[in-house]
Amino acid sequence: MSERLQKILSAAGIASRRLSEELILQGRVSVNGETVRELGTKADPATDEIKVDGRRVKTAQRKRYSGSSVTASSAM
Repeated sequence: MSERLQKILSAAGIASRRLSEELILQGRVSVNGETVRELGTKADPATDEIKVDGRRVKTAQRKRYSGSSVTASSAM
């Protein structure tokens, strides 16, 4: 799922959204080897390689829960 780049950086703990915007405008962020300088650029943290100052950003994967975690004894 594509998200705005500044939101991805913020969720990864790199910087706040506002500071992430400054990093993008300064040309310090790249996606798949291409330097990004435009705000509003979207990326998919699951498939795109996102780097800040040449260092790869590790994004947190969202936890997914299934509805089958309720056992028969706890349902009663």
